[in-house]
Amino acid sequence: MINIGIIDDHQLFVKSLGLMLESFTNYNVAIEAFNGKDLQEKMKQKITVPDIMLIDVNMPQMNGYETAKWLNENYPQIKLVALSMNDDDHTIIDMIKAGCCAYLMKDTHPNELEKALTEINEKGYYNGDVSNINYRRLMKSEQEKESLNISDRERNFLRLACSDKTYKQIASEMNLSERTIDGYREVLFQKLKVQSRVGLCLEAIRKQIVSL
Repeated sequence: MINIGIIDDHQLFVKSLGLMLESFTNYNVAIEAFNGKDLQEKMKQKITVPDIMLIDVNMPQMNGYETAKWLNENYPQIKLVALSMNDDDHTIIDMIKAGCCAYLMKDTHPNELEKALTEINEKGYYNGDVSNINYRRLMKSEQEKESLNISDRERNFLRLACSDKTYKQIASEMNLSERTIDGYREVLFQKLKVQSRVGLCLEAIRKQIVSL
């Protein structure tokens, strides 16, 4: 029997999802919680620790990211799965970083959900695309950003460089000398392997270091 936990602030959704999960073969709902704080209180009781925890991304008091981080730190044996109606890149990356091994949309077909849970239980992860989003692309992009080791000041410079401001205006806005701004520009030319401001902006946007 595979024990499942559900964390979601919509009680009707929790009950409906619970009934559907128990209609699958060999699945049992071990715990239901309405946010991260509620889960923490219930996990103190002598309950069956779930094999898989389904976590709503957007919840009051303690959101999905915070809940996943807490579970990952305190119950690393539980396989964490994010549930959401939101499929933007940053949310997916944040939940994966918090310890989730899969990210599923709430409107996933029951057959697909059962398949995903089976793979998660057997393999420890599920690589199915969420609304055609490519996990590898997202994580590669995130790893590229981290490997570049761009500071907050450099990121701010890149954001301003992607505007129509002159380098002199950028220097004034950042309260830095024009020579320092020239230094930022040359360092970032090397880091992003470009030779012009246009190339700098294109690479910054492509690597999702800045967004317009």
